[in-house]
Amino acid sequence: MVKTKQLVETITKGIQEKKGHDIVVADLAGIEGAICNYFVICTGNSPTQVDAITDSVEEFAREKAGEKPVHVVGRENAQWIAMDYTDVLVHIFLPDTREYYNLENLWEDAKINRIPNLD
Repeated sequence: MVKTKQLVETITKGIQEKKGHDIVVADLAGIEGAICNYFVICTGNSPTQVDAITDSVEEFAREKAGEKPVHVVGRENAQWIAMDYTDVLVHIFLPDTREYYNLENLWEDAKINRIPNLD
């Protein structure tokens, strides 16, 4: 679990590197039926920024944690990109799409950690 927490921190730094904002880490580890241990959710302001955040997360996870995503979906339109790191699912949204799907409230039993924006 320590390695997973380090991966979450590394992913968060990758998001911050490209000015992703409103980062939320949902700890799903104690929830029965959860598909992973952590959701990391953030927002980018444009499809270009969402794509850049995705690239940054991939780079940080590979270089600093030795991890590659099992699967990445959503790159075609870059409104919502989901990255699967098995124990950690990363969701990178455009503002309207994030608001619509409201993932952080989907798992109401999860412990939610809101990471302060850097800017």
